Amino acid sequence: MMPVLPGSPRLRPLSVVLTVSLLSSLSPPCAGKKKLYIGALFPMSGGCTPWTWSTTRTDILPDYELELIHYNSMCDPGEATKLLYDLLYTEPIKIVLMPGCSGVSTIVGEAARMWNLIVLSYGSSSPALSNRQRFPTFFRTHPSATLHNPTRVQLFQKWKWTRIATIQQTTEVFTSTLDDLEQRTKEAGIEISVRQSFLTDPAVAVKNLKRQDARIIVGLFYETEARKVFCEVFKEKLYGKKYVWFLIGWYADNWFKIHDPAINCTVENMTEAVEGHVTTEIVMLNPETIKGVSNLTSQEFLEELMSRLGGKNPEETGGFQEAPLAFDAVWAMALALNKTSERLKAKGRRLEDFNYNNHDITAEIYRALNTSSFEGVSGQVVFDAQGSRMAMTLIEQLQGGTYKKIGYYDSSQKNLSWYIQNSQPYLNNMTAVGCMMALAAVFPLGIDGHHVHRSQFPVVCQFRLWLLGLGFSVAYGSMFTKIWWVHTLFTKKDEKNEKKKPWKLYATAGVLLAVDFLSLMIWQIVDPLHVTIEKFTKEAPKEDLDVLIQPLLEHCSSDKINTWLGVVYGYKGLLLLLGIFLAYETKSVSTEKINDHRAVGMAIYNVAVLCLITAPVTMILSSQQDASFAFAALAVVFSAYITLVVLFVPKMRRLITRGEWQSEQQDTLKTGSSTNNNDEEKSRQLERENRELQKIIQEVSSPQPLASTKSEGVLRHVVCGAHQHTPEAMLVRLPLAKRDTQESALRTGQM
Repeated sequence: MMPVLPGSPRLRPLSVVLTVSLLSSLSPPCAGKKKLYIGALFPMSGGCTPWTWSTTRTDILPDYELELIHYNSMCDPGEATKLLYDLLYTEPIKIVLMPGCSGVSTIVGEAARMWNLIVLSYGSSSPALSNRQRFPTFFRTHPSATLHNPTRVQLFQKWKWTRIATIQQTTEVFTSTLDDLEQRTKEAGIEISVRQSFLTDPAVAVKNLKRQDARIIVGLFYETEARKVFCEVFKEKLYGKKYVWFLIGWYADNWFKIHDPAINCTVENMTEAVEGHVTTEIVMLNPETIKGVSNLTSQEFLEELMSRLGGKNPEETGGFQEAPLAFDAVWAMALALNKTSERLKAKGRRLEDFNYNNHDITAEIYRALNTSSFEGVSGQVVFDAQGSRMAMTLIEQLQGGTYKKIGYYDSSQKNLSWYIQNSQPYLNNMTAVGCMMALAAVFPLGIDGHHVHRSQFPVVCQFRLWLLGLGFSVAYGSMFTKIWWVHTLFTKKDEKNEKKKPWKLYATAGVLLAVDFLSLMIWQIVDPLHVTIEKFTKEAPKEDLDVLIQPLLEHCSSDKINTWLGVVYGYKGLLLLLGIFLAYETKSVSTEKINDHRAVGMAIYNVAVLCLITAPVTMILSSQQDASFAFAALAVVFSAYITLVVLFVPKMRRLITRGEWQSEQQDTLKTGSSTNNNDEEKSRQLERENRELQKIIQEVSSPQPLASTKSEGVLRHVVCGAHQHTPEAMLVRLPLAKRDTQESALRTGQM
């Protein structure tokens, strides 16, 4: 297996094969076509069997055939230098160079200017390549590693963290990434208080992080070193609720479970140490289902790619992750050459006129690439002023040993959007559907013999019963399921088993709906609703017409209507009362699993009160059709609309004002333990503790007035920090930003 070198986080043979095959398909051999040659230095292991990749774009370079001349650079700059010499001094002339990893791209990019060659890479992430003075003709579809930094800074600001620490492996790519992060944090008013580095053994660096009380820690290292770091993290207990680790997202999903003889920690130790860390990763596959320039959606591309693998595990296939970037790199080059060809025709020149002394054609290709903008399978392909790809960043968190998406950040738009999961959107959708069904039942409630024939009236009766019954089950059942689930989690000490069973939510809602459906079905079969006529006392009209008027009132009824209503009202009444109890019990609970449960509780109060009042009143007013209809209709309308407003308006307001879907009620960041509304009590407790600490510090540091003054400043920071709250992300389970603890206050006083 080829070693992973700086700037090349994964193996790339698959990307190489994909590039070769796509180039062949874009311009298949044909008599009369001119050949254009592409020189490539790819990292390859094993043999490469070219594929035939079909494309329907016959308008791209119709007069040319592209031929790729490629060598195995092994990601070795020394080997790449020798192969580059062979490419440049051996016929035919190459019009574009395509290196793979960062080390090779550095060599090729610096030399290319001497031969007026454009360089386009799909797998180079080193920040050093974003330098137009050193690499004036370099482009890459792989974003720079520094693209993670705007996301990190945005998250620090979002959660109001002003002090962070860093630990890095001593390599060029990570050093330059950290230099960029330091500059960005300084501009944002964030201090990097601790900066540690290591070459091979991270033990001392991790101990220093512990010694200097680091809490928010950014780690920059390769996967093999990550295992070493977190083995030391486990030994130093530098993990848990008080710490947040930010790592790179392109490790394998099970990187901490892989057996590594270089560490002496078990899989259980590693799993415990890495739990809860946050990763940032460049989005390499377009999340939108849009057909791009290749006439493929990202999913269609992925399906085609998987079929070419023949059942091989993608995680074990080198270069699988970068395949969309390689695919789009070829398209970017083909589109740029096509645009250049059209511009050259207008000047009476051709692409095949290119030679290593021809600066004009190089300038045209550069201009075409620099203005590229198309929809690829990896997303929108756009290059910045340094030739680096601009892309979105995916934010994930390890929860229960599995990475969960929590959001995306678009650095070009400075837009941070959270991934909806913990509000359980499908249950919210069920609530909305149930409310609409209940609202639809208002119309048949108002229909009588004036609108339909008496023979058709039983159908209206069934519509009333089914729309109201199922509407209540779907809307209230989904809300009851949420609040019951929160109560279950709150009362259980061990939530680990529950994290893997989200299907229970939907199963519970389904059971409630099935019970109502079966009961209504049995009612309709055994004792169907029919029309009954209630006769009132005959009335004489005001005019003396020698007639009497017999008032009649049509009812939907059955032979044992009271029994059926008793069963239904009793069952639903118990659910309403239980829902009120659960909502009350969980009103002060904070959980990351369902983060809008307080809004659900308010909606349950509303529905329960209106239903418990409306049911007996409508039975009493059954003989007064206008009053009965008005009361029932208004109750249905108010309960449905209030439920929709309470659940969805806060989300819409957040989306409009902040560009996020987030719970209105929860504005504090999840700390890993349940919190409540007793903020004032907590504040008073902190003040009492701080007063006691001040006395201790004054006793210890009385001969040192300067240290005492510094300690008091630290203590004041603790008191003020107790009143700060930070917004909560949908899925994020993180500790609070670093606050000076009792130990840190004491240490400061003793300095």
